[in-house]
This record gives sequence, structure tokens and C-alpha cells, in this order.
Amino acid sequence: MFGSSVTRNDWSLHRKGPKDSARHQEKIKEAIKKNLADVVSEESIILSDGKKIIKVPIRSLDEYKFRFDSGKQKNVGQGPGGSKVGDVIGQDGDGEGQQGPGKGRNAGEDPGVDYYEADVTLDELAAMIFEDLGLPNLEEKRTARVTADAVKFTDIRKTGIFSNLDKKRTLKENIKRNASLGKARVGNFKSDDLRFKTWEPDIRNESNAVVLAMMDTSGSMGEFEKYIARSFYFWMVRFLRTKYENVEISFIAHHTEAKEVTEDEFFNRGESGGTRASSAYRLALELVETRYPPADWNIYPFHFSDGDNLYSDNDLCLQLVQQLIAQCNLFGYGEITQSHWSRSSTLMSVFEQITDPKFIGVTIGEKSDVYPALQRFFNTSGTPV
Repeated sequence: MFGSSVTRNDWSLHRKGPKDSARHQEKIKEAIKKNLADVVSEESIILSDGKKIIKVPIRSLDEYKFRFDSGKQKNVGQGPGGSKVGDVIGQDGDGEGQQGPGKGRNAGEDPGVDYYEADVTLDELAAMIFEDLGLPNLEEKRTARVTADAVKFTDIRKTGIFSNLDKKRTLKENIKRNASLGKARVGNFKSDDLRFKTWEPDIRNESNAVVLAMMDTSGSMGEFEKYIARSFYFWMVRFLRTKYENVEISFIAHHTEAKEVTEDEFFNRGESGGTRASSAYRLALELVETRYPPADWNIYPFHFSDGDNLYSDNDLCLQLVQQLIAQCNLFGYGEITQSHWSRSSTLMSVFEQITDPKFIGVTIGEKSDVYPALQRFFNTSGTPV
């Protein structure tokens, strides 16, 4: 007689890999979130082409395991007894002045803490950075961002399908023909009376949100100021394209004159000339009037500058910004400054007169201030950040 046995596979071993992978990804997210201010201002990311793999140092996640002592310790496994919860079991080093791993002044033989660099794509990083942010005060407008596939009639012809018959023109042609025969009436239709509409698809892209990105490119914008402005807009653009498929962005660069530029020109434009910020606000107002009417669009102007504006232009800037605020959902102004500078006559000191809650002004003095600025501008919770 043959014996038989039944075995049961331990499927928990098969699930261990995916579970560890998911746990590992959560640890990566936690490490990034703890250092967002530094990650956002990292120069290697800002200067990348947008497709860069970001390397984040993460403490290794080794499983707990027993380790063979190899004769390093002289003691056996048991202790003298009498221990209780909270007691220190042991401490590295047995000589005076000897310190633990990684703390001594001289070269040592003890291992350090294991770290490795986790690869994270820029899109994944952006998704983590901006998961709690959004466009504030977003409203429903008369038009939404859709692909409008409509029919546009462009001509009238004598032949066509009867579903496109132009009845009004057909009646007119019938009356004209009968009148030419001395009987001005409707009736006795002929094929020559028929008139048909011809059409073609009319596909239009419509959006309900636009961001007007304005940046000071005057000569007073040094390397630090230029880097901060581009850092903010670098992340703003990726934030919008990560969370919103169809938000339009208009790029405006200015010195004493303002010009709408391409995205590439915006991020690579050199600095020169004086500063007349009102030129940017005038152009923004023109775009609102001609291209982005408030009845159809949610409008978000943002301006970054060192605040060193032509003094005689400041009052006009205040008036124009107030006009923009009246037509937009939020106006954001970022002033880039070194803390040791005197800032008594900058644009920020002028904008302090604005009390409308739709105006948000931030001052950026160092690279780590870029992320808090993003939080202030794109806070949708209603609670001040």
C-alpha cells in the first residue's frame, strides 16, 4: 500500500516581497517629506531637464536577524540575571575615551550606519510634494476646459445631403424662380431650388484656469535672486502639470518693458536693464482683457522680483495690482531679499497697503524658503500656512 501526505505551502513567503517593497516606498516618502525644504531647493534638480532621476539618501531597511559574533566579545550568551525593562544591556567600547561607531576622531574598524540612494523620478517627487496643495478659490466658470468638437457651417451649395438642407435659402430660391416666371409664390419645387449647407469640424480647446507667471529679469536680479525665482516657477509649473491636465500658463518677463515669452525663454533669459514692474502688470491686464475674461477664466497672477523697482513707478504698480486683484482669484507676490539689505522702499513695502485677502505676499531670504512660499500660494485648506 502506498502512503500519501498532504503539504500546505506557506504563501506568506510569496507575499513578503511585495509587502517589503510597499514598506520601503513608504519609508522613502517619509524621508523626502521630512526634508522637503531642502529637496525643493536642490540645485541639481532645478537645473535638470525635467526628466532627471532624483537620488534621495535613505537609511537601509534590513530585517532584524541574529549575527554571529566571530569571537569579538569574550562573554557567553547568558547574563547575571536581575535585569528589568529599560536597563541598558551593553555599550560599545570597553576602554576610557573609546567611542561608538562613527564618533571617534581616528580611523576605526566598526561599521557605520548603512545608507543608499533611492531613485525617484521628478514626477513622483512632485506628486509627493504637492499632494496637499491646489489652486485656491477655484470657481466654476461659464466654460470648462474641454475639447469642444462642434460643427461650423462654412458655405452654401446646390448639392448635399438632406440633413444639411438650408430651408430658408431653398424657399428664397423657389420664390425667385417662380417670380421670374410671373408667379411669385412658394411651390412647384425643382432641384435647382435646393440649397445645402457645407460644414467642417470646429475643434476648440477651452480652459477655465490660467496662471500669469511674471518674473523680473532686470540687472538688479543677481545669481541668488534669479535662482530663487526660477526655482519657484520650476516647481509651480510641475505642480500645475502634475495636478491639473488643462491649466494654461502665460510667461511674462520684464525689466523696464514686459514681454510674453516662451517657457524656454522664461527660464533661460538673461538679466539686464532697469526695473519698471508696472510694465508686467499692464501686460497681464491686457491679457485678461483680450484673452482671459474673468467670466470664463479663473485667473492666478504671480510675480517674483527683488523688489528694487523704480521709485516713481511704485504708486502705479499699486493701482495696477489692485485692478488685477479685482478680476483674479488670487494674486501672489514673492520678494527675494538678502536679510542684511535695507528693504524700506521696495515693492513689498508698497503692497503692504493692500488688505484684500486675495493678495498674498511672501519674502524669500534663503533657498529653503521656496517650499513654504509654494505652500502659502497654493493652500486650499483655508487655514493660514
